[in-house]
Amino acid sequence: MDVSVLLEPTLDLPRLTEILDGLGHEGRVHTIRTWGKHQQAKIFEAAKGHMKLDLDFLVPTGTDPLVEVIHDGQNTLPLFNHFQKRFTKLEGEDFPIGGYNHQTMSPVTGPGYFVVTLGEGEHEGELAIDYTKLPKHKPESWPKIRPNDGLGALVYGGMIDHLRGISSHVSIGRAYKGKAMDAWFALVRKDPS
Repeated sequence: MDVSVLLEPTLDLPRLTEILDGLGHEGRVHTIRTWGKHQQAKIFEAAKGHMKLDLDFLVPTGTDPLVEVIHDGQNTLPLFNHFQKRFTKLEGEDFPIGGYNHQTMSPVTGPGYFVVTLGEGEHEGELAIDYTKLPKHKPESWPKIRPNDGLGALVYGGMIDHLRGISSHVSIGRAYKGKAMDAWFALVRKDPS
């Protein structure tokens, strides 16, 4: 489905939310993969305060600890812009949600492990994906947890992604390294079966 008429010249975020909620997973993924940098930046700004996110958005209530929940993604980088953020509920840790980036450059950059917290201050109502902290546990099928150093530091070092809600399954994020970076991404949650 082409939703570009909802993005230009004026963004109709409530209607976009309604359409995304009416699509299945593949339709949502196809839709976000049509969004370029300009559209993702515009949607990110419009989504501030649109839909408050909590941790259940990433890993739905009732999902057992260490069960993987995949969010298919599209970023605004020039290359390697299809990826997944994989999340899991943690128990007995300082942070309730952890995860990593599943993407083709992982052998070079590392898996990019992170933890998730609720946003604070200007990011209240959002989620913070924090690459400066690591989970202690992971599902068995995930790669080994390792620090975001070496070549991975170029990508993940000091980074916190801020995530805003668009619809029941779709979110939009922006990368920050102390200050906002010129990098956005959209995610679509695939509900665990």
